[in-house]
Amino acid sequence: MNMQEAAEHADEILDSTFDAIKPAVHWTHGETSEGNCDVSRRRAVMTVVSPQRRGNFMGVVERHWKKEGFRQIGVNRNTKSPATYFQTPDKFNVRLLVGGNGQMFFEVATPCVEESSVAPPKSETVGPNYAGGPIPDPDVMSKFWSDTTPIPS
Repeated sequence: MNMQEAAEHADEILDSTFDAIKPAVHWTHGETSEGNCDVSRRRAVMTVVSPQRRGNFMGVVERHWKKEGFRQIGVNRNTKSPATYFQTPDKFNVRLLVGGNGQMFFEVATPCVEESSVAPPKSETVGPNYAGGPIPDPDVMSKFWSDTTPIPS
């Protein structure tokens, strides 16, 4: 596998993850970074996820990743910036992090692969694409994810 193929696989992981989030959220591409033999793809959620719904959002993602056979390799339980870390069976590392103003950030980092050039992601964003520039705070309201009432047990 070369870096371009690995980047495309990272995009597939992200596409599958976003397909599993119901109701769907708006998102934009984040920065793609390339090392000597690895690539990281990032996405930022532009839908406001209220503090009361963040745990549910993370739970949806974690259940999807576990269903896909990903293994949890770490958790940051910090209340202001929690994160969860998983690894795919083919050694891609995936992360969901709650950043500033509650914005959800995803990252997929590839293992070391054969060096090659890497094209930008082909996936169409849901909402404006801020790739290559600063990503604003989340600003899309959702009747479900932005609701400030906790989901009943």
